Amino acid sequence: LGMLFVYLISLIFIMSMHNLSTILLTSKKLTDVASIVEGTTTGNVNRFLKLWYEVNYSSIGFDMKSALAANNSHKKWFPYLKGSEYRKWYGNNDVIINWQNNGQSVKEYCCSFVRGEEFYFNSGVTWSKVTSKRLSFRYFNSGFCFDAGGLYLFGKNGYNSNDLLMLLNSKLSQTMLELLAPTPNFTANIISTLPIINSARSTRIFSRIIKITKNDWDTYETSWDFQSNPLLMVNLGGENVIKQTNIAAVELHARVAKPLYALSTIYADWEAHNQKIILALQQLEQENNRLFINAYGLQDELTSDVPLEQITLIVNPKYRYSKKLSEEDLSKHFQSDTLTELISYAIGCIMGRYRFDKPGLIYAHASNVDFNRIYNIVDGELSTARQINQPLTFLPNDDGIIPLTDDKEWFEDDATNRFRDFIQIILGEENLQQNLDFVADSLCLHALKPKNSENNLSTIRRYLSTQFYKNHLKTYKKRPIYWLFSSGKQKGFECLVYMHRYNESTLSRISTKYVTPLLGKYDAFAIHLKQQLREANIRETKQLKKDLAILETKQTELCAFNAKLKKHADQLIKIDLDDGVKLNYGKFGDLLVNVEVVTGIKK
Repeated sequence: LGMLFVYLISLIFIMSMHNLSTILLTSKKLTDVASIVEGTTTGNVNRFLKLWYEVNYSSIGFDMKSALAANNSHKKWFPYLKGSEYRKWYGNNDVIINWQNNGQSVKEYCCSFVRGEEFYFNSGVTWSKVTSKRLSFRYFNSGFCFDAGGLYLFGKNGYNSNDLLMLLNSKLSQTMLELLAPTPNFTANIISTLPIINSARSTRIFSRIIKITKNDWDTYETSWDFQSNPLLMVNLGGENVIKQTNIAAVELHARVAKPLYALSTIYADWEAHNQKIILALQQLEQENNRLFINAYGLQDELTSDVPLEQITLIVNPKYRYSKKLSEEDLSKHFQSDTLTELISYAIGCIMGRYRFDKPGLIYAHASNVDFNRIYNIVDGELSTARQINQPLTFLPNDDGIIPLTDDKEWFEDDATNRFRDFIQIILGEENLQQNLDFVADSLCLHALKPKNSENNLSTIRRYLSTQFYKNHLKTYKKRPIYWLFSSGKQKGFECLVYMHRYNESTLSRISTKYVTPLLGKYDAFAIHLKQQLREANIRETKQLKKDLAILETKQTELCAFNAKLKKHADQLIKIDLDDGVKLNYGKFGDLLVNVEVVTGIKK
C-alpha cells in the first residue's frame, strides 16, 4: 500500500505538469525505438568472473566485434558489464568473464542462466537496475558480454543507441524516471515507458562527452586502457613530460631535467586542466538538457542546470568525495590522492608492469616468463636492439620483489630508495629535493598525519610502510596485484611481490636475498647497540635499552618468519592467474597480510 501511495502521488504530480503529461500520453515510447535486454546469471561469480587485472593480460579478448570474432580469437576472458556505481556516460569497466568457446563452461554450469546472448559484443547503453543515487546511463563500445546486475539498450527502427543515451542522461528523462519509479529499482518496464520525440537528437555533442569521460576513466591505472600517470603527461609549454610515442629515454631525461619540471608546477597545471575539463563537461550536459527540454516544450517546467557534484568525473572532487567537505579540504584530499597515485605508478614501473618511456601495460603476464625478452634485458642491461634506440635510464627490478622498511635503510633497493631514483631520473637531479618535499607535503594533506621531525624520505617511507598497501587494496577492490609478505606486527621484514612475476622460486629468493641477510644485519646492529650501552650515560641508556628490546623482538619474529618462508619455499607453490587473486592469495598461509580480507575466508 505504501508503494502504491507513492506511485499515485507521483502520477498526480506528473499530470499537474500539463506539457509533460501530454507528452507521456501521446508520444512514442522508448520500447518502440530500442531493445532493452537483461544479462546473464553465471551462478558462480568466483569461478567465471574476475577483475581484468587479475589474469594473464594476453588471455583477454578486447574490442571483439562479434561472437564469431571472439570465438576465433581463442581468448579465454572477455569484458563483462555489471550493474555498478553512479557514473554517467562512460566507465565502470573492470570485470571480465570466461566466455571461451562461446561461453561453453558457463552454459554447462548447473546454476547459470544466459540471457541477451544475441546482443553480445555489440555497442550500446547500460545502467544499473538498482541504485541508491540518481540513475546513470553509460555508453559501451563493442566487445562486451552482460550480467544480470544491469540492463542494456540497443537502438532499432532507425534509432541510434548513442542518441538515446543523450536523452536518458538528460535532466528531462531523469525527472520523468524519478517520478515514474516508486522505488530505486529501475526495471526494463519502467525505462521502456519513456516518451520519444523524433526531433530530439543531440549526436553532435555525443562524441565530445564520450571523449572527455573515457579520457577521465583511462587516467587511472584500474582502466585497461591506462597509458601513464597523468602528472607525467601534463602539457607544459607545448610538450608533454612523456609523449604518447616511443621516444628515446636519453632525450626524455634531457627534457625533463629542466627546472620547469617541478612537481608543484606540474600539479598546478594538472589541476587547472581538470577544472577546464569539469566545466566543459558541465556546459555540454547543460546544452544537452536544453536541447531536450526545448524539443519537448518544457522550458517553463524544467531548467538545464547541472550541479558540479553531478559531473561524474574522477578528477572532479565534488563528485569523488563527500559533499560535507569544504573547498579547501576537497582540494587537499585530491592533491594527496594524486600523489599517492604517482607513487603507485612508480611502484608499477619498479615492478616492470609499466615503463615510463612507453605508454600502457608492459608486463602483465605470468610467472616472470619472457620478462627479460619483453624488456630486452641481457645480463642486467637493456639490449641496443630494442625499438627505442637509447638505453633506458630506469630499469625495473629483476625479480618482482620490492622490500619495504619502516625505520631504517636496510636495503639499497627498498621501495623508498627506488622511488627517489624514479623521481630523480624522470624529473631531474636539480629538482629532486624540491619534488620529494612536494610528494611528502602532499601525503600529509590527507594520506598521513604530519610529523614535524620527519624529512621528505622518512615521510615517503612511512607512507609506503603503513598506508600504501591499504590504498592498494581499496583501489584494486580487494584483489591486489602487489602482494604484501610480512613477518608480522613488528614488521621485522616486509616486501611487495608482483603476482604476475611470481614463480616457484620467489619465496626462496625472498629468504636468500633479503631475510637471511637482514638477520645478519640485525645481529650486527644488536652488537652495536650493546657496545653503545656500555658507554652510555643514564639518559641515553633508557633509549638504547628500548631500541635493543624492539630489535630483539623483531629478530625473534623474523627468525620464525624465515622458517615458515623456507617451509613454503620447499613446497614450490604454483599459482594459476586464471584462478584469480582470491584463490591464489590463500595458498601462502599467514606469510601474506589481510588474508581474510582478500580471500573472504575466516581462520
